Amino acid sequence: MNSVRARADRVEAWLRRSDVDVLAMQETKTKDEGFPWELFEFMGYDVAHFGVSQWNGVAIASRVGIEDVQRTFPDQPAFGKPGQDPVQEARAIGATCNGIRVWSLYVPNGRGLDDPHMPYKLEWLRVLKDHARRWVEEDPRAQVALVGDWNVAPQDEDVWDMQFFLDNGLTHVSEPERAAFRAFLEEAGYQDVVRPRHPGPGVYTYWDYKGLRFPKKEGMRIDFQLYSPALAARVTDAVIDREERKGKGASDHAPVVVEIA
Repeated sequence: MNSVRARADRVEAWLRRSDVDVLAMQETKTKDEGFPWELFEFMGYDVAHFGVSQWNGVAIASRVGIEDVQRTFPDQPAFGKPGQDPVQEARAIGATCNGIRVWSLYVPNGRGLDDPHMPYKLEWLRVLKDHARRWVEEDPRAQVALVGDWNVAPQDEDVWDMQFFLDNGLTHVSEPERAAFRAFLEEAGYQDVVRPRHPGPGVYTYWDYKGLRFPKKEGMRIDFQLYSPALAARVTDAVIDREERKGKGASDHAPVVVEIA
């Protein structure tokens, strides 16, 4: 989202146009007291937000009920630079919306292959994956949606030029990051419910503001909705709303919309 306050008008317009029941937001970039609660409440949404600074921030808005709100998943890793105490960042919030356990996730950006944020990112994903696997093992009928900005492009076709990333030693495409993402599919049993409906290269959810990436069609697919098997079976359609990336004040991410029976 890249700041909910700066894009409040666009959020409101998109909600009216899309008519979604549940909206998961990431990178709201505000403390709780600065969140535009009234915008969502006026439109009939209950909303839960987790923000502790002008960075990160996650939220869930629902007009089909919102219960059992949980800030951070169990044992969520905190980040601390060498010599500093770890700080818990506002990167995950969970809530039950009409029987579906929705997690809005803003996965840490590794920043650099040798940056301290990279092991933090990998551990963050590992701990989440272990819990996600346990939720399904304990209840095969579990209705769990892990949605948001994963900051991983799991396949070569998910970036506009794989060689560019390799030549410049960039994150998001390294094997450790991709392995951490695959573990949700291969070990925890979750399903990417969008990819089967939008296969192949050139299907992106994010375009950097820099370098005119959007008009050049130089994007990445890093926003995903991973569903537990029982929930994935209920999916009837999925759309990446590329049009919302256009125009003044657009986020650098496009909404990913999934329809559930």
